[in-house]
Amino acid sequence: MTQEEKADIIKKVTTLLKEIPSSMDIVKKGGNEHRRYEYLAIHMVNKAIEKDALIVSEDGNGIAILFRTSKKDDSFWKNAWSELKLVFKVTGIKNAYKIVKTQNYIKKQRPQEGEYLYCWFWGILKESRGPGTQVGVQMKNEFYRRAKLYNLPLYAETRMRKNAIVYQKFGFQLFNKWEHPSGDTMYFLRYIPEENSK
Repeated sequence: MTQEEKADIIKKVTTLLKEIPSSMDIVKKGGNEHRRYEYLAIHMVNKAIEKDALIVSEDGNGIAILFRTSKKDDSFWKNAWSELKLVFKVTGIKNAYKIVKTQNYIKKQRPQEGEYLYCWFWGILKESRGPGTQVGVQMKNEFYRRAKLYNLPLYAETRMRKNAIVYQKFGFQLFNKWEHPSGDTMYFLRYIPEENSK
């Protein structure tokens, strides 16, 4: 990937983050909010590249981050420096405290043993959304290809009801709903490849 391609992905992720309730919650309000969203996007894209988790649609307008992970990966010390930088540059201390509390519940919804795939981020730019476009289907096919290749379940969550409906249309099962402290409902979804579901 060239620096230009990476910069283009970061720019698109920055745009998409401004529509997602979870990122809107954590980014501190006031001042240069755009720069905070951009810093968060840089952090996410760098992590995705490092873990070989970045998925980009053919037209470049669909971007997802799909980690192959496990509970053992939850090492605070391994990520402490970058997370502390996020507190100062993106969230602020008050928001960081709220994030830790909600993340504890969210993480408990994922497998506590063994590996799984986790969809940390999935966004499609406005011009590539809608029934006439194939970007969502194309990306879903890539998620399922990886789930079948590794024979691992795939987990995701969203606070956007319309996204939860799309996930279910694509074959994800809704296995939990939670009243998020923000007042939204959070939807927890998973896809289990056929070999794994037997």
